[in-house]
Amino acid sequence: MINVIVAGAAGRMGCRLVARIKDSTVLTLAGAIEGKGHHAVGDDAGETAGCGRAGIPITDDLAALLDRGEVIVDFSAPEATLHHLRTVAQHKRAMVIGTTGFSAPQLEELKSLACQVPCVLSPNMSVGVNLIYKVISEMAKTLGDEYDIEVIEAHHRLKKDAPSGTALKIAEVLAKAVNRDLDQVGVYARKGLIGERKKGEIGIQSIRAGDIVGDHTILFGGMGERIEVTHRASSRDTFAGGALRAARWVVQQPPALYDMMDVLCLKI
Repeated sequence: MINVIVAGAAGRMGCRLVARIKDSTVLTLAGAIEGKGHHAVGDDAGETAGCGRAGIPITDDLAALLDRGEVIVDFSAPEATLHHLRTVAQHKRAMVIGTTGFSAPQLEELKSLACQVPCVLSPNMSVGVNLIYKVISEMAKTLGDEYDIEVIEAHHRLKKDAPSGTALKIAEVLAKAVNRDLDQVGVYARKGLIGERKKGEIGIQSIRAGDIVGDHTILFGGMGERIEVTHRASSRDTFAGGALRAARWVVQQPPALYDMMDVLCLKI
């Protein structure tokens, strides 16, 4: 059995992780973390997740739990994740990070710290989305410069960052495939008299509404045809399942920064 600590245990993803681990035959819930002052601190993690008593109280002290855990799975918030990773690096444990919305300086620190331990960092843990990364890279190379590229993402109204981490990763994969610098060609909003679409643009557009779990569409538009590749998540279990697959994999790896493409042997 692999002992797992869940960070952000009272959040939407954290609750699904707790429930999935509780039902697992190969994983054990060894701890649950939330931020200091969070209303769920002291509550039973399983009851908070709605899956029945787990016998694991939610705490705000990760360091006190690390002797029990082999891997930490973190879907919290950027600053909290960095704080957790600093602690994990000191104790030489493995980590899986699904948090998004990091600033450039935060991401730089995260990558530096993550190389000290076995760590999987991915904006989307879905097996299907990570397969799409590989497929759209090949499509972009084949279609070439004559096809316009747009990325459209939709999420629930409570999501704090935009574009989604997955949409940004998709755009990065596409830009690399067609030898473009995303910082130079990425277009994140259009309004007013903007003129004709510039050759080489990669559009990334965001929708926020209701309880949408996560939709991502990649559109290749040519003269006379368009090709669309869409992934729609109907349940957070798809992300939880991928994250726990990553947790099982990463505990067997040497210290390095990995992503889900490594976990799934899909590296481009």
